[in-house]
Amino acid sequence: MLAKFPGRCVHCQAPIRAGDEIVGAGGDDTGWVHADCGTELALPGLGTPQPRKATTSRSKTAKTARAPKAAMVAPEGATFVYTDGACSGNPGPGGWAWAIDRDRFASGAERPSTNQRMEIRAALEAVTAIAGPLVVVSDSTYVVNCFRDEWWAGWLQRGWTTSAKKPVANRDLWEPLVMAVKERGDVAFQWVKGHSGHEMNDLVDQLAVAASLGRD
Repeated sequence: MLAKFPGRCVHCQAPIRAGDEIVGAGGDDTGWVHADCGTELALPGLGTPQPRKATTSRSKTAKTARAPKAAMVAPEGATFVYTDGACSGNPGPGGWAWAIDRDRFASGAERPSTNQRMEIRAALEAVTAIAGPLVVVSDSTYVVNCFRDEWWAGWLQRGWTTSAKKPVANRDLWEPLVMAVKERGDVAFQWVKGHSGHEMNDLVDQLAVAASLGRD
């Protein structure tokens, strides 16, 4: 279905805009996710959403919370690059951007595109353009968790299918990004909360939006 009101994807935390294609989060989660995110909910590291079940007080006591994955360690001497993607509609005109600082950045557009494609494209453009140890900082858990939780390893083992035996969405972007990161061995990914006042995250957001709208 199409979103009637703006909100935020409970999976990737990127904005949901009116007109974006969305699906219910399902399971114990409440809220909505981008349609692209919905195809990834069964990937390793996320787990498959399950219906809520009644539990006894004993089972509640015995149940332990899953420990969060540790953040990836920045390679020594790494350059930090900030990436972001934007899309007006889903699909619609898309834009991507990366920036090291206000003097070193790049951006581009894809029409039509999706929010998720532009997040991946931004990371791919940064990894292939910047030499030396690198930390890619993104507000997309879709991108960061792929490498932090090594979803890509399962994709390769299964011939680019998810654990739900479906083709990996956006493989044309994921495959070159995964291969580049795998071959380099000096790239880490870290998450930053979007629209939180972070100077560089705000900058790449502005650059990506401008690119999606065809502005310089």
